[in-house]
Amino acid sequence: MRFAPLAPYSPRPRRPRLLAALCLAPLLTGCFAASGDDGDGEGSAAGDGARLRVALAFPPAEHLSPYGADATILSRLGVTEGLTALDANGAAAPALAASWRREDDRTWLFTLRESVFQDGTDVTPAAVAASLTRATLARPAPAALTGVTLTVKAEGGTGVRVTTARPDPVLPLRLSSASLAVLSPKAYAKKGAVDPAGTATGPFELTDVNGATAAVLDRFDDYWGGRAQAPGIDVRFIADGGARANALRTGQVDIAESIPVAQAAGLDADTRRETATTRTASLHLNTRSGVFKNPALRAAARAAVDTAALAEGVYEGHADAGAGIYGPAVTWAASKRVQPTGRAEPATPGGAPVTLATYDNRPELPEVAQVLKQQLEKAGFTVKLEVREYSRLETDALAGKFDAVVGARNSLLDTGDPVSLLASDFTCAGGYNLALLCDKRVDRAVAAAQAVEGPGERQDAAMAAEAAVLGTDAVVPLVHQRIVTGVDDDVRGVLLDPYERTLVGAGTRR
Repeated sequence: MRFAPLAPYSPRPRRPRLLAALCLAPLLTGCFAASGDDGDGEGSAAGDGARLRVALAFPPAEHLSPYGADATILSRLGVTEGLTALDANGAAAPALAASWRREDDRTWLFTLRESVFQDGTDVTPAAVAASLTRATLARPAPAALTGVTLTVKAEGGTGVRVTTARPDPVLPLRLSSASLAVLSPKAYAKKGAVDPAGTATGPFELTDVNGATAAVLDRFDDYWGGRAQAPGIDVRFIADGGARANALRTGQVDIAESIPVAQAAGLDADTRRETATTRTASLHLNTRSGVFKNPALRAAARAAVDTAALAEGVYEGHADAGAGIYGPAVTWAASKRVQPTGRAEPATPGGAPVTLATYDNRPELPEVAQVLKQQLEKAGFTVKLEVREYSRLETDALAGKFDAVVGARNSLLDTGDPVSLLASDFTCAGGYNLALLCDKRVDRAVAAAQAVEGPGERQDAAMAAEAAVLGTDAVVPLVHQRIVTGVDDDVRGVLLDPYERTLVGAGTRR
């Protein structure tokens, strides 16, 4: 897929730089994470370094719309921000909002910090309200808003009041989603389109895109968190994992995400960064049509899968065998896990035909699918394997054109809230429901979990809902992944986190 390049970048007069001292205020605990400082004592206002060269695995699939899968491309490159961010412990931290308070069970008031958009206009309450309102009208809805209705209004000179149709105790977490990034009014100038080029708030400004091949970002000097140390970023989208690793080895790029396990050993030890993530690779079985509409055949598929063989064989120990939707990186999950009930008894497949699909942007997935093909065939299924690049697979997968899909999903990517993932991926109204699951018992369990407010109690409710999902055999968790990122030994300040929302920030440099 290719789309027209964005308008060429032309310099414009800059506003006086905002006070970096804002980050010293006690409320702004999120400034450290936002600035990207790696703790070596150098602040983000240091002198110019070299441009960063970054290889990403996933090319834009939706014209860099912030409302879908492309949203994380923008957040990982330091282009977009929301009202809040996630800290290292998965709690909501300040971003464009300096602070917030809950006024009643359905209403929150967020207080904005002083900041500007990349087009030079102020980040005002009216602009924020308009941006978030546009997100609520997007179709399909951003995953972070699955089952949630928001009303956003400006309040005075610095306030944004967000009201939900029902109590939403995790709203500050929800607003940290990359798909709820705040953009200036200029981003919505063209009817039906959203243009993040020059309209976001992050330390780097998107200035040019060459289809699905490359992108150019330049430093945004008026960034509220301080001037970025790198003057810009040159991005290459390289779907092939081996090619990404080779680009790092040969000095063509400085940072390469998602290095294949098979290539990791070939990199110098100083360039490998392994990060435990909340990403789980799973087998999603089409419950709406075809072979796996039958619960007994779904049970047969689940019984055929040997997850330990995948973790030790395909991932060479860089992953843990699937234990549930939430893996070891979700530290509280194991002690709260509930055993699924109501599963069907496995039936004999008798040669039932299965089309199994996956994508090659995450390099281990085709090999996982190949091993699964063998395991399913051994159990008595007849399996056809189809591998595509992700942008050519997603639409067909969500439309139910395959019997089974192998995908990798970060369970806390969209909101940081475990319940929100279940609502998005496994309910009748879910916007990323690869299994096309629509089960009343699951919907009830997820709805019950959404209503719970206390953090510990909400975790308990999430695990009860997880058990309801697993009881349908619509999804088979395969492995919980660790991600290997290739980083040249001259690079400092790379932002690696288990939620995979960040990669490059104001403090990233070489």
